[in-house]
Amino acid sequence: MNDFYDMIYEVVRHVPKGRVTSYGAIAKYLGSAQSSRVVGWAMNQAHGKKPPVPAHRVVNRLGMLSGKHHFGHPKLMEQMLAKEGIKVKKDMVQNFKKVFWDPAIELVL
Repeated sequence: MNDFYDMIYEVVRHVPKGRVTSYGAIAKYLGSAQSSRVVGWAMNQAHGKKPPVPAHRVVNRLGMLSGKHHFGHPKLMEQMLAKEGIKVKKDMVQNFKKVFWDPAIELVL
């Protein structure tokens, strides 16, 4: 499992500032489309990793901040995204399709 987590972290480290991706998009990119929950578990454990993992840029397939409770304060994930220019309203990323980063299209490792 640690190797898979490491692969997840490597993908997330490539999500550009001002963009978001989803648990499912990461899982699909890694060839394990049914593992979106595992991606979520990895994000829950990503805090403090070196190099840093921008877990705040990973949301659910609808653009909802479903992992916000793992950031120490319920508004921290939203605040981190706002600093990068991503608008969030009622825990949903606004203009989700516009700011969505799909590793299958935009990442070549």
